[in-house]
Amino acid sequence: MKIYLDTSVYNRPFDDQLQPRIWFETMAFFMILQLIEKQETDLITSSVLAFENSNNPFAERRRWVTNCLKLSEKDLSLNDVIRERASNLERQGIKPIDALHLACAETGEAEYFLTCDDKIVKRYEENEMTALNPVGFILRVTEEEKS
Repeated sequence: MKIYLDTSVYNRPFDDQLQPRIWFETMAFFMILQLIEKQETDLITSSVLAFENSNNPFAERRRWVTNCLKLSEKDLSLNDVIRERASNLERQGIKPIDALHLACAETGEAEYFLTCDDKIVKRYEENEMTALNPVGFILRVTEEEKS
């Protein structure tokens, strides 16, 4: 299984862990990292993630995300196909940077796009790839294991 995590997921451990939703999403992210490290899922990353991370003003967060991105099986660079697909996604009401992430994930043939942004989950309606919150992903994966 191939997954793509947007920047919100990588940075979730640095958010206010006293909020239950944030804590659950952080725990789900740590479980996802275990799946990646055990090679039960493949991580796809992109130059878009690297760009966003390079603009993070917090050095500790930048280092953390950089180390997470190194777990990737596939690292995509922007190209005309990705840019064109992102433009189409923008016309569907998705923000430009989010559209680039989604287009990269599609190009990398990810089965799941994980984000903590509810708007992306609601607005992205393609069939080839499913956009989910990290908690929703873990719940889905554990249900599939039971079946």
